[in-house]
Amino acid sequence: MELFYLIVFGGLAVIVATMELSKNNKDRINTSSAFNSFKNNYLLVYSLMMAGDWLQGPYVYYLYTTYGFGKGDIGQLFIAGFGSSMLFGTIVGSLADKHGRKRASVTYCITYILSCITKHSPQYRILMVGRILGGIATSLLFSAFESWLVAEHNKRGFEQQWLSITFSKAIFLGNGLVAILAGLFGNLLVGTLAMGPVAPFDAASIFLAIGMAIILSSWTENYGDPSESKDLMTQFRGAAVAIASDEKIALLGAIQSLFEGSMYTFVFLWTPALSPNGEDIPHGFIFSIFMLSSMLGSSLASRLLARASIKVESYMQIVFVISSASLLLPVITSFLVAPSKERGGSITFAGCLQLLGFCVFEACVGLFWPSIMKMRSQYIPEEARSTIMNFFRIPLNIFVCIVLYNVDAFPITVMFGMCSGFLFIASMLQRRLFGVAERSRQDKVRELEAEPLNI
Repeated sequence: MELFYLIVFGGLAVIVATMELSKNNKDRINTSSAFNSFKNNYLLVYSLMMAGDWLQGPYVYYLYTTYGFGKGDIGQLFIAGFGSSMLFGTIVGSLADKHGRKRASVTYCITYILSCITKHSPQYRILMVGRILGGIATSLLFSAFESWLVAEHNKRGFEQQWLSITFSKAIFLGNGLVAILAGLFGNLLVGTLAMGPVAPFDAASIFLAIGMAIILSSWTENYGDPSESKDLMTQFRGAAVAIASDEKIALLGAIQSLFEGSMYTFVFLWTPALSPNGEDIPHGFIFSIFMLSSMLGSSLASRLLARASIKVESYMQIVFVISSASLLLPVITSFLVAPSKERGGSITFAGCLQLLGFCVFEACVGLFWPSIMKMRSQYIPEEARSTIMNFFRIPLNIFVCIVLYNVDAFPITVMFGMCSGFLFIASMLQRRLFGVAERSRQDKVRELEAEPLNI
């Protein structure tokens, strides 16, 4: 393995370890033993769920190429996943609110296991079914679990600020440490042990099954809207009204769609970006580097969220600007660095520069997840949380589907430039959200100050 990868990995590991070990009392919040037990149970389940997801990530594109599919066919398979998430996501989110978030979490495990099983077939139609199942599972992963956590946290009477601890730890572990280990483990299965590109998907099924067993044995059920008489259309209308009537929710949805749309496009683009001429790159190890960068971001987020004086709406403006600049790097290097004509070989100098920029972007991703979770817990009403969260995913999935459908029509630099532009727009919307939220807080303060005068 090239020394460059080891240096980047080692440098990031030292920074993350230093940040974690240097935390002081200001970076921590005192909690109860009951909360710690609840938090640890959720973190265990969430980590297993994310292990099942991350094991698959680096090898989806690679698996399809080993079956002989080109970039266009692979793009259509990815479209099927995002399209199913768009079409079925809101439905499963509403069903989670109405019929229970625990049931929805178990459904996620079953659906994703079935998706993993389809990867054993090289037939395009079966792989397409797997992508559709994977899209449904993704909608559940990013709505049902968070909705269950917030509702259960409030039901048990824990302090609202303690939610930020669970959010930051979940991202640090599930989207950081677990993702790194998953990348290394996948690299071991595919590379060292030569078990083939399907092996990570089989391992993912095992982790998902273990997590499902823990959910069934230790979680209690909770719901969104307590009214069982409301049908899906009524829930949809209620969620749409909530988004339309509250500018903060609408802005939050737009910001989330722009960032996640760019992020999921990046997931598709990073492999061809780093190996434009078929360079031999260690997919699993690079994925671990990215996840270590995400860990760095989540570690920084935990420090920021622990300080009541720092507003999440404020620092996220900077995060979006930095993420926009990092995805602009492939465009810049295409002008400043002469492209290599050699087929195969190791990663190029331009690839090394882009990898460093991608690490910065992944650090922003690590900052984004706990921060957006915190804002969602503040602004989204509990009774339709899963429904509204999956409403946010509709424009996200439309955006990604359009990009992937035209993947052969535009150079990769154009696609990166488009993602960079969307992230800059997200920073502008975040600035607007900060202003609206501040005015809302000031109005509440004035109302409280005026109350004694009205008695």
